[in-house]
Formats: sequence, structure tokens, C-alpha cells
Amino acid sequence: MSNKNDRAIVVSALKHAAPYIRLFKGKIFVIKVGGEVFSDADKTRALMEQVGILYQVGIKVVLVHGGGAQSTELATALGLETTFVDGRRVTDGDSLIVATMVLNGQINTRILACCRDLQIPAIGISGIDGGLIRAHKRPPVECDGKAPIDYGFVGDIDSVDPDILSKQLDNGLMPVVSPLSCDESGTILNINADTVAAAIAAALNAEKLLLATGAAGILEDAHDPGSLISYIDRSALAELRESGSLTDGMLPKAAAIDAAIANGVQRVHVISYKVPDSILLEVFTNEGTGTLVVDDIAALTPAEQGPGKKGDGP
Repeated sequence: MSNKNDRAIVVSALKHAAPYIRLFKGKIFVIKVGGEVFSDADKTRALMEQVGILYQVGIKVVLVHGGGAQSTELATALGLETTFVDGRRVTDGDSLIVATMVLNGQINTRILACCRDLQIPAIGISGIDGGLIRAHKRPPVECDGKAPIDYGFVGDIDSVDPDILSKQLDNGLMPVVSPLSCDESGTILNINADTVAAAIAAALNAEKLLLATGAAGILEDAHDPGSLISYIDRSALAELRESGSLTDGMLPKAAAIDAAIANGVQRVHVISYKVPDSILLEVFTNEGTGTLVVDDIAALTPAEQGPGKKGDGP
């Protein structure tokens, strides 16, 4: 330490973090991170250092990753067109090959390699492994009287087998989950990573679901970064969705958040991976950095409802 002030700051930070460490030790956190983080080695390490700290203080972490940005980039390089409908990717046969290469190959392996460097005992897994995620191919979806939309090889989740992940967690491992799955006949299916994270969080009865995205959190106005909502409940989130305030990738996130809370997850946090140490700030301080979503705001503690307060402070 360079001086007494630096030492005092470190000691103060540890004292303030201690109650949170006691509160969350042994609890399960599901963290979903958008794949774009993992396109940069420095960003990957900065994020995984935070995840490593959670692991080191006794929090059981399941990390679910996306890979949309890299899939789009590779598809473009191969001359393939990428189509989205309401923020969800349409996956044809060629796009499925790209998704498999990117998700199970490039991104999952890069995360595991970073974990090796940080001495986090991580293990890579997809929804296909051991029947972790059982899914079926999404049928064509009716859309406002228009022709049905065929999402291609996109899956809808039937069930999650929590024992597969629980056994890894109980053995001190950190599962790193790719959101690919397959149906009962072995047809590979691409599933939205937010949807996968929400289903896993519910199946594991997780203490928290954290969605680390490029946005600051949930915005009241998608075009105004200053309209960040500190905390919101399911009914208000539904109103935002119905009013058109949520757009693009935030639409499937909102659906995943609603599903997670409806199935027993008490706290969902939407944070930005672009904010330095956003995961640590969200977990170990009462202020946090993004948006906290709960079933009912009335059930929040006074500290959580105070100005700028969003955490689970003891």
C-alpha cells in the first residue's frame, strides 16, 4: 500500500462488503453475460475477475453466455443474412452451424481459458449435455394477422434438469453454460441466452439472476440513457413492454425476467458490463448500478426503496 489513505480505503471496503458476503455465502447466483464482452480479451478478463471474486467468497455461480454479436459477424463474413424479429434471431440451417461454432466453440472455450488463468475451476456445458435443457422446435408464430413467422432451428424450453448443475456446484465447480440445446430426436436448437438463464435460475431456486448487458439497465425511454429505472416490479415492466418503451434485445430480456420472477426468483438485476466492476457494485453495495426487478415493489425494504438504493443490504 502506498499510504495510510489507501490502506484505510481497502479496510473500509472489506468491512462494508462483509455483511453481504455473510448474506450470500453458499447461495446460487445465475449470471448471464452478452457474448459481445467476450470478443475482447481485456473485457473478458475484467468481467471474469469479478465473477472470480464471487466464487472466492463462497457464492455458487452459474455463468450463462450469449454469442449473438460474434454469430452475426461470422455469418456476415460467410455471406449469410441475419434476421431478427422482436429482438429474437431467426436461425436457419446455415445460421445454426455458425451458432454452434461460436457458442460451444469460440466463446465457451475462451471463457474457460480465462477461468484457468484466474484459477476458477470452471467447466463448460451446453443445454445438450446430459439433457440439461429439454426443448422443442418453436412452431411458426402468428404475428398481427401477418404470415406466420418461422424462427427456424430456435428452441422453446420444456424443462431444466437442475441436478446436473447442482452436482457441479456442490463439487466446487463453476458451470459455464452455452444456450444451445436439442429436441428428443437430437436436432440442435438455438435458444435465447436470457431465456436459458431465467429457466436455470428458476430451476436452481437461485438467490439472484444478473443480466449483464450493453445497456445501463432498463430505461423508461429507450432513446434516453438518463431515464434509467433503479427498481421496478413485474406489473410496471409489463406496462413498459405494452407501451413500446422496450425495444430490440430488451424485449426477450423482459420476457425472461418476467418468467424468472413468476417461477420464484426473488431478485433480477439488469446491469451494464460497460460500467467498471458493475457486478461487484451490484452485489456488495446497496446502491448498485443498474435496475432491480422484483415481483412487488411494496415488498422492498426501506433501504431498497431509498434514493438510488437497490441492493439487498443487511
